[in-house]
Amino acid sequence: MQLMDLFKSNQHFDAESQRQIHYQMLIIVKAFFAMASGDTSLSLVGEMTDALLETPAFDLAAHYLKQNQACGVLIRDRYIPPMHDLEQLLTYPKNSLGYLYAAKMKETGYDPNLHAGMTAQSDAHYVELRLSQTHDLWHLVTGFDTSLTGEIGLQAFHLAQFPYPLATMLVANSLVANTLLMPEDLPSLLAAIAQGFQMGKTAKPLFAQRWEDAWEKPLTQWQTELNIQPILM
Repeated sequence: MQLMDLFKSNQHFDAESQRQIHYQMLIIVKAFFAMASGDTSLSLVGEMTDALLETPAFDLAAHYLKQNQACGVLIRDRYIPPMHDLEQLLTYPKNSLGYLYAAKMKETGYDPNLHAGMTAQSDAHYVELRLSQTHDLWHLVTGFDTSLTGEIGLQAFHLAQFPYPLATMLVANSLVANTLLMPEDLPSLLAAIAQGFQMGKTAKPLFAQRWEDAWEKPLTQWQTELNIQPILM
């Protein structure tokens, strides 16, 4: 089934499904305007993500990814790695992905095992789970920092690789918010979006990678193999 055929097949819903979609749309719009007004809390992003997961857009994103064989295998197998042992990763070479990831987790205080034990019933839920689990690895490999501009640059990278609904909403929201609230930051935001999108177009699929199977590999080797010229921010 082609992507457009799948989209058309999702247009025929019963009354209850229509009501559910309309309800999710209200949540998405509410979160969108709250974010555009300056609320950038992770809880609000989570609220938007949960609502988007119940829309056909996320099913389409999963379907798109499955056209790539390696991505399709991860989705089919619901691949989730063992829990990350940061102390063990810190014994790896200092130029390795594992060491750099563990050092960043220690520095930020983020929980690397926040998603441990989680399961996904649908392809769409698995895609979001895996993206959330590896988000900080995508930051490392692309070079985008965790500033608001860096985050949006990374979301643009996502969009060049597959039609990720959350990325679409976050990029659109950032443009609205910057135009209205921080117009002086708009040029740097546009530059990050352009850089991220171009990088994503030329890079190999990051979703397909089993990063955890090669923690010892140097970060620069990952970047070369994935055809990524990282951002220097």
